[in-house]
Amino acid sequence: MDRQNHHFLKALAAGVVLGDGATGTGLRALGWGGDNDTTVLERPELARALHEAYIAAGAQLILTNTFTSNRSQLARDGLGDRVRDANFTAARVARDAREIAGADVFVGGSVGPIGRDLIVGAWTVEDAESAFEEQIGALVEGGVDVLVLESMPSLREAEAALRAARRVTADHPLIVTLDFSADLASPAGDEATEIARRLDAAGADVIGVNCGVGPQAALDMLQSMAGARVEARLAVKPNAGLPRVVEGRLIYPSSPEYFADFALRAKDLGAALIGGCCGTTVEHVRAMREALDATGGAHAGRPRALFEGRPQLDPPALDEPSAAGGDVPTPRLRDALEQGRFVVSVEIDPPRGVNPRKAIEGAEMLARAGADAINIGDSPMARVRMSALSLAVRIEREAGIETIIHQTTRDRNLMALQADMLGAHALGIRTVLALTGDPPPDASRSSTVWDVDAVGFIRVLRRLNEGIDFAGNSIGRPTDFFIAAAANPTAADVELELGRVRAKLEAGCHLLMTQPVYDLGTLARFFERLGPVEVPVLAGVLPLMSSRHAEFIHNELAGVEVPDAVRTRMRDAGEAGADAGLAIAREHTDELRTLPFVSGIYVMPSFGRYEVAAELVRQTTGARV
Repeated sequence: MDRQNHHFLKALAAGVVLGDGATGTGLRALGWGGDNDTTVLERPELARALHEAYIAAGAQLILTNTFTSNRSQLARDGLGDRVRDANFTAARVARDAREIAGADVFVGGSVGPIGRDLIVGAWTVEDAESAFEEQIGALVEGGVDVLVLESMPSLREAEAALRAARRVTADHPLIVTLDFSADLASPAGDEATEIARRLDAAGADVIGVNCGVGPQAALDMLQSMAGARVEARLAVKPNAGLPRVVEGRLIYPSSPEYFADFALRAKDLGAALIGGCCGTTVEHVRAMREALDATGGAHAGRPRALFEGRPQLDPPALDEPSAAGGDVPTPRLRDALEQGRFVVSVEIDPPRGVNPRKAIEGAEMLARAGADAINIGDSPMARVRMSALSLAVRIEREAGIETIIHQTTRDRNLMALQADMLGAHALGIRTVLALTGDPPPDASRSSTVWDVDAVGFIRVLRRLNEGIDFAGNSIGRPTDFFIAAAANPTAADVELELGRVRAKLEAGCHLLMTQPVYDLGTLARFFERLGPVEVPVLAGVLPLMSSRHAEFIHNELAGVEVPDAVRTRMRDAGEAGADAGLAIAREHTDELRTLPFVSGIYVMPSFGRYEVAAELVRQTTGARV
């Protein structure tokens, strides 16, 4: 994918993007007393709470809690071998906070300097690049949107970090900022104009300054950088002034009101990314947000509901069914399959909080790209999320695209399953993927039900379609559910899986949807052994994002195999991993079209990267869009 079309860079082009504030200051306010970057390993809920607070205050870019999570810095706490854990976990925690907030904000992977080992010569620049590459790789694997190489003490180290980042990924925008001193240079003596020109020449997308001695000096540095007239956009994130120690605590003097004025001045000097560093708080971010909004400086794509007094989440009025019980129009997906058209469905995960805006906007994007339907998970991976039914209603009403709700038998007894399905039908939902569901982890404090499994649930839905409930009681007018079932051609026990799929077909399912399969031969052999299939099949397609992503799926995602040839191709792609993954998905889709039993694809985007799925949808459905 062309990095210049990345949604973050488009956001910068649309208006000022507001970053978050200090991590350490915020964590201490929440009661954390340890080293900042060990928080995600020991108290991840504190890091998530801080992210949520910054999002609620109006931040559009939140940074992972990983500023010192490189091999050298973590070694001080005896954690030098946990670089991957710390960075991957921090990225996941930030993404969780975004999902809980339901906001379309960006997650930036924070990468700070190596520290003492490089300064005193114990490490070479090559050692530093290796450590940067290790950390950045884990952040990319964790699903960050942007990489933020910040508070670098010298151009030498900043350029080393930049080189390492580009070896890991060509897809992620790079923000590179240097620390600065009172004499308006980096601690190593690099002047502002030199910083701007060299980082621009090295390929940074956004350049600037952070930390340092406070807002006024930061604005002076910013003005000098603007005078260099470089292609890269400008960023500024100063400290809240020079701190003083009061009773063992650092107290920063700059008020939120002062930062509000700073944000407007930074905008006037051409800053595209504005935020705060040490000493800045949620109140500072809120003040900057309000100042930018009041002067028309807010980014046009800013999530609407988060910045009002409270989220405005009331759904639009639902159309009441007619008194005569008129028929609901036949869903487009069923029509398309009956017409023999190659269809595309894309999965969207419900939010972990109460704001569905990001999911709805993702569905709108996919609908414009030509998708036929949106799959909505039922608390996937056994983690609490908004109900699939609630999100489905919002998406169908607001995005104008049909949904396929996933419904598990894990959480509901027979009565609740049937009640939910009757309610779904009344709300216009017609397509249901019947699943047994993953067992919940102990930490969820949840128990399982499983009155029936997926096969039994298909029988329940079939009986509702016949006008009776599972006990044989009439429900009056029959339902009209289009019943989907899952199939896993790469299951560890293929014979067992074949038996399960045959049972689902016999129970009355109308559609099969497979797990991701990266090898055409494996898929073909599975369906050859299954025997004649009279229902349409949507083959699972999960675009790979990087070599690390491919290895994770192959080694850690149960029931999915990535062939050696595909993993080798992803390794060979290096920094262009997302491009290679998209190309593989497109080639695989073209091959799937040649299989007579395949009627379409079921796309599963990773890390909420709906724009990647949209590109695959556009390429697949371009002839009809």
